[in-house]
Amino acid sequence: MALWDQLKERAQDMSSQAKTQVGKFKNKDFANASMAMCALIAAADGSISAEERRKTAGFISNNDALSIFPANELLERFNYYSGKLETDYDFGKVEAIQALSKLKSKPDAARAVIQVGIIIGGSDGDFDKDEMQAVRESCNAVGIAPAEFDL
Repeated sequence: MALWDQLKERAQDMSSQAKTQVGKFKNKDFANASMAMCALIAAADGSISAEERRKTAGFISNNDALSIFPANELLERFNYYSGKLETDYDFGKVEAIQALSKLKSKPDAARAVIQVGIIIGGSDGDFDKDEMQAVRESCNAVGIAPAEFDL
C-alpha cells in the first residue's frame, strides 16, 4: 500500500476516534487549542490564503469531531489565531503554541488535538512537510512524542 494511502486510511481512523475523544473534552482550553492547531496547519507554509481559510472554515463547520462546539465560536477562535499568525507569524506562533501547551497536563485531550491537526493537514489530500512540521512542533508543545503519530 502506498504511503499516501496509508496516511489517508489512518486519518479516517483518527477522524472516527477523534469524535469520541473530543466529546470528553468539551471545554474552553480544548476548543482554543483545536483552533490554534487549525491555524498553525493553515499557516504552515508561512501564509494563509483565502482558499485555506475557506477549506478550514468548511472543515470546522462540518467535522463530526468538532460538532460538540458551536461552529461560530470555533470560527471566531480560528480567525483570531489566523490573524495573529498573519500579522506577525513568529509571535502568532508563540501564542498558538501557548494555547496548545495548556493541554500538556491533559495527555488525552492533547492527543485529540494532535489528531485534529493531522486530519486538517490531510483533508486536502496532501499532508505536506510544512504541515507535518507544524504537527511535530505541536506534539512537542504538549509533551507527546511525534513518533507516536508516525511523524
